[in-house]
Amino acid sequence: MPKKPIILTTGWGHPVDDNQNSETAGRKGPILLEDSHLIDKLASFGRERIPERPVHARGAGAYGFFEVTNDVTKYCKAKFLEKLGKKTPVFARFSTSSGERGSAETERDLRGFSIKFYTEEGNWDFVGNSSPIFGIRKPVYFPEWQHIHKKDPSTNCKNYDMFWDFLSLVHESVHHLTYIFGPRGIPDGYRHMNGYGTNTYKWVNSKGEDFFVKFHFHTEIGTKNLSSKEAEKIMGEDPDYATRDLFNYISQGKEAIWKFSVQVIPFEEGLHYKWDIYDDTKVWPHSDYPLIEVGRVVLNRNPTNYFFEVEQSAFSPANMVPGIEASNDRMLQARIFSYSDAQRYRLGGNFGSIPINFPHMARVHNYMRDGMMSITKNGGKDVSYEPNTVNDTPKEDNEYKMKEFKVQGEAMVHRLRYATSDFEQPGILYRRVFKGIEKDELITNLYESMKNVTKRHILEKECEYFYNCDPEYGTKISQALRLPVHQSKL
Repeated sequence: MPKKPIILTTGWGHPVDDNQNSETAGRKGPILLEDSHLIDKLASFGRERIPERPVHARGAGAYGFFEVTNDVTKYCKAKFLEKLGKKTPVFARFSTSSGERGSAETERDLRGFSIKFYTEEGNWDFVGNSSPIFGIRKPVYFPEWQHIHKKDPSTNCKNYDMFWDFLSLVHESVHHLTYIFGPRGIPDGYRHMNGYGTNTYKWVNSKGEDFFVKFHFHTEIGTKNLSSKEAEKIMGEDPDYATRDLFNYISQGKEAIWKFSVQVIPFEEGLHYKWDIYDDTKVWPHSDYPLIEVGRVVLNRNPTNYFFEVEQSAFSPANMVPGIEASNDRMLQARIFSYSDAQRYRLGGNFGSIPINFPHMARVHNYMRDGMMSITKNGGKDVSYEPNTVNDTPKEDNEYKMKEFKVQGEAMVHRLRYATSDFEQPGILYRRVFKGIEKDELITNLYESMKNVTKRHILEKECEYFYNCDPEYGTKISQALRLPVHQSKL
């Protein structure tokens, strides 16, 4: 018996008799408004795009699992870490940072590295980057930080004066610049890229002891990066290079794997560390706090529909599970508000109900109701208020309270003052980590960007910062730009 053909329908399920022609008044007359199939198609098409992310708009995603490979319960009580071999489903999204959705994936840019862990205690969103450091430590700068990476509002083109002018006034950015313009600035696809938490979090164990932590995800196949020339060539040939590489790799039945590790500092010890542990422009040297293995993330399944799964995926640092808590890291505190708020604008107030974001490994019980795009049972007939005297309704449980911490001081705008410490770590990166040819590559990459700046005082100030990091570093870039060589006075 022949298989019955699938009948084309409208968005409302009505069978369509003709998808090639429109209903008109006569053979050559105007189209009629009553052609509901045409109107349905055009109206739907005009609403296909949702607001793109203001940051990390260009991305790729994949599914897989996380597996515990080392016992870290003395540091963290999260249930998904409770025993060796335990597996948790995950969805990961990788992205460029500054470009629009249609931008090339081999731009010199910070990459996003985010993983959604679907745990039995709700979702934990790890929201990180391809660099262990960030360019600013004050969240009040964050909108400007993004603006200088975007297009000039007047010309809609890149403006190097705009970019470097801001950076020449924010000297803590020099560590980030040294990293991004160095040999690690353009990862060769997402499979060869590490991920870092950048922010400082707290882990709390079952005894109530708390620790400061930094998260690290190291690619199993090893890091690999592109030179500027290689990246430019790929940009012209395949702007979708990183997304295509990840998708094809998994399609071949292969697995993309990252080792998950943490750095741990006991709480009181962290408060007196030689560098401010809340400063995202600094790293914690591994010689002081070595990596402790936690587990591995394995990606082995591609999405079947990009928009439904990847574009509608929403990550937020606010999504933490018991045992993982926020610290006084100011950038983290601002992100906890900003990310969720941005997703509510982009996807609506019920974005957490979209299947890719829904905590399907946990039971969701609350009194939240209504709003646009309510696609669950919306609480059904259950009461919508609390406290209440109704049996079998959700109640709070003191077992899950957060670890208390002391807060004291005057409520006012406190100015953060840093000086030479901002130049110490990028100097170490230049002298001890980068080899001869890598130093040359850094200088060349900086020169290729800075040569486009039209205002001399911007270049001179930035070169002074590089000199403060290392005299050779500052001298080389100053000479390349034909500028005088001297140290910055802060």
